[in-house]
Amino acid sequence: MAFENILCEVADGIATVTVNRPDKLNALNKATILELDQCFSSLADNTTARVVVLRGAGEKAFVAGADINELANMTAAEAESLATRGQRLMNRIENLGKPVVAAVGGFALGGGCELAMACSFRYAADNARLGLPETGLGLIPGFGGTQRLSRLVGRGRALELVLTGGMISATEAVEIGLVNKVFSQEDLMPAVLKIAAGLAGKSALTLRLALQAVNEGLNMNQDSGCRLEAALFGVCGSSEDAREGCDAFLAKRKPGFKDR
Repeated sequence: MAFENILCEVADGIATVTVNRPDKLNALNKATILELDQCFSSLADNTTARVVVLRGAGEKAFVAGADINELANMTAAEAESLATRGQRLMNRIENLGKPVVAAVGGFALGGGCELAMACSFRYAADNARLGLPETGLGLIPGFGGTQRLSRLVGRGRALELVLTGGMISATEAVEIGLVNKVFSQEDLMPAVLKIAAGLAGKSALTLRLALQAVNEGLNMNQDSGCRLEAALFGVCGSSEDAREGCDAFLAKRKPGFKDR
């Protein structure tokens, strides 16, 4: 698909999606949210794209938030509609059924931080700055940030970040569990692509079921989550890929997964 505000390339099982508005610090205006939603919708059904890497163009920002020009003078209905569209995108990314890895360089603020949190995991460059500054604008996070942040870092840390609107460094983001690991700016994309290549070599069926177990289990009590895990383990255990994986391990060879 041809887009104006994003780029999407698929090679060697990896889809690289780039928010491509560097002159606007890759801010999420309405058009960009729509294009990202369309892109990830198409990637969900793209069997050649086994893992997705999400990044921002340039060195200054992953995504520096929403487009402030579009936030001014909204009615309540317009604000709620914008939040609903943003949440739909974040939910699509979180529940894509394949890993989505955020490569966060520079600013990841507001909607950009929410975009990163919707990904399966996050790797950051050492120049990354993350935060939810909406309260400084008289707003609150609207794209799922109040919900995902508390699940990632705990209630106290989440309230501190949401209420103060402060930014934190990549190092602090790792310490509180918001980011998985920090790399130098030069090493970020090579490291992320290496990790993505490893994921692309695994069974797509297995990854989808593992994502389902974790994502759905978070909304259950532990007993219900374990029952879900057992059911999905049963699906995996009876699959061709499980037999192939075990056979390959015993034969000391590389598995050839068929995603079934």
